[in-house]
Amino acid sequence: MPTASMTLLYSPASPFVRKVLVLLHETGQLDRVALEEVQLSPTSPSATVNAQNPAGKIPALRLADGNVLVDSRVILEYLDQQHVGEALIPPSGSARWRRLSLAALADAILDAAVLMRYESFLRPADKRWPEWLAAQQAKIEQSLDHFEQHAIAELSSRFDIAAIGVACALGYLDLRQPELGWRQRCPHLAAWFAEVSLRPSLQASVPPG
Repeated sequence: MPTASMTLLYSPASPFVRKVLVLLHETGQLDRVALEEVQLSPTSPSATVNAQNPAGKIPALRLADGNVLVDSRVILEYLDQQHVGEALIPPSGSARWRRLSLAALADAILDAAVLMRYESFLRPADKRWPEWLAAQQAKIEQSLDHFEQHAIAELSSRFDIAAIGVACALGYLDLRQPELGWRQRCPHLAAWFAEVSLRPSLQASVPPG
């Protein structure tokens, strides 16, 4: 078994971390990365994370030479260039920009869902802003509608950076916003998610309940 040459600062509940874990699994690189679990929140930063990433966010990937990559999108791009199989991020052309745009839209769902989680779980009840929460939910619903109406065929064509992002976003909605009922709103997306959720990479990275 090869010795891990990189270290990933992670939390198993983070959907941004999950994207990285899925890519590592899909590209056969799990043995190259050691996992270092950290506990943090917007109000309880981690000194370990701050020492690696001044923004205090995960995931952060410490390379063999000591350099640290931050932001899941940067980490995914780097790791996709470290294996010999088919790239999960198209290297050039219109396909690259389309798949990255779909992946970015999935990240937008995650950004809104995480902000809603902070607002509804961490902020004191008397200081919560219902209109702001509604605006974040609208972003999620609009993005889901786009995937449902305009991207199912593309997502079904191959399991790459776009599909990874959407699958992790839907998994996070199930974890943190089960009341959203997105499956009723997006039946084609629900069918696609049910199928890809059987992939070993997604099975192995299911966040704790």
